[in-house]
Amino acid sequence: MKTFNLFTHHKKILTDTITPVTVYYKIRDKYPNSILLESGDYHRNHKNFSYICFNPIASIKIENEVISQTFPDGSTTQTTIDSNVSVVDEIYKFTKRFNTSCDENFKFINNGIFGYTAYDAVRYFEDIEISKKEDSVSIPDVYYAVYKNIIAINHFKNEAYIFAHCYDDMDNNIHDIDALINVQNFASYKFTAKNNIQSNLTDDEFKEQVKLAKKHCQRGDVFQLVLSRRFSQEFTGDDFNVYRALRSINPSPYLFYFDYGDFKIFGSSPEAQLIVTNGLAEIHPIAGTFKRTGDEEQDEILAEKLKNDDKENAEHVMLVDLARNDLSRHGNNVNVETYREVQFFSHVIHLVSKVTGKKHNATSTMQVVADTFPAGTLSGAPKHMAMQLIEKYEKTSRGYYGGAIGFMDFEGNFNHAIMIRTFLSKDYKLNWQAGAGMVSKSDEDSETQEVYNKLGALKKAIKVAEEI
Repeated sequence: MKTFNLFTHHKKILTDTITPVTVYYKIRDKYPNSILLESGDYHRNHKNFSYICFNPIASIKIENEVISQTFPDGSTTQTTIDSNVSVVDEIYKFTKRFNTSCDENFKFINNGIFGYTAYDAVRYFEDIEISKKEDSVSIPDVYYAVYKNIIAINHFKNEAYIFAHCYDDMDNNIHDIDALINVQNFASYKFTAKNNIQSNLTDDEFKEQVKLAKKHCQRGDVFQLVLSRRFSQEFTGDDFNVYRALRSINPSPYLFYFDYGDFKIFGSSPEAQLIVTNGLAEIHPIAGTFKRTGDEEQDEILAEKLKNDDKENAEHVMLVDLARNDLSRHGNNVNVETYREVQFFSHVIHLVSKVTGKKHNATSTMQVVADTFPAGTLSGAPKHMAMQLIEKYEKTSRGYYGGAIGFMDFEGNFNHAIMIRTFLSKDYKLNWQAGAGMVSKSDEDSETQEVYNKLGALKKAIKVAEEI
């Protein structure tokens, strides 16, 4: 297996007069297929970096059961997936084909693969059938890239590092990037929504799905089932304005804008899919949702009600147990470090826990990803049966929704958000989706309203984007 040596150059600059958004505006016109990662974290002191990545020099993409890989020397490979091909192993081997040289040991993201794994990719990790349904939005199941250039912005210190990972050591472009950042002007464009919002289900149809889910729970097929519905909005102009509005309306632990040319994925996700740091894996189950009122005192009262609500707590406990089981598949020392913590977001109040476990030394990070994918908060429990019922009842393929997006460095450290509160933009149409965790005692009207509550920030972002 051929490996590629990447020579790493870097430069530190002051950032007291710039923002991640203004830098991204300057970068994106010169370097298409660029990405932006930010955080408006609940625990802000832990997440004080933003990242802009551009100039992809290698990639791995899975689409139509074919794994396509590109490399810095211009070479490519294609592998048809069959029973002898392990997608987990192929992604792991891809990350091991790159060697980086750097004279400093940075404690933040500066190399690795950035991208996503869509929900529909679960068929590569589990023995489950996921069909391509009509009226679905088609994107690759898996798409990760190695980027030549990364800008890491430290908001606490008002400084940034510009990185250039060069296959040819003479191809250092840091000077050009620095000059581009210092350009005073940048192009921006308007956004306009067209026609009315559409959905793949009416409210009454969704309520019928809640009834079906309750029957399966009452029969004992599942303890919980997460069924979802999709919305869409046509538009003209620049969807980056929607991201700008969303990051303001709903600051979340994971803010991201990934531009793949013919489609874009962007959102403000509150929930990690999986975090792995030096072999320690974390899952943060979010389950239990009340709508915020806009009144601080009333919200505090609601938070207490949420903590004591039998239905919401039963749902949360099931998903904490599922996270423990998932991490136990290739790990040990599994602990619940935080349990049923109330967290406030722009439109909703959630119950959040933190489950950790130490992965086995012989286990790759990608295997832990497969063990825990998708998040139980997006499927239900038991997970395998819940996913079979999702496949049976949901009218359109989930695609990106409920998958994971983020980065994994070349040492196996991993941090991905669940793709919820997230837009897929393709062919001048915004698509977004949300579900509800349904149990035997669910109320049809309440579960229908929960979907709207979760998507309140996204709908508002479209409206605000038209005013930018």
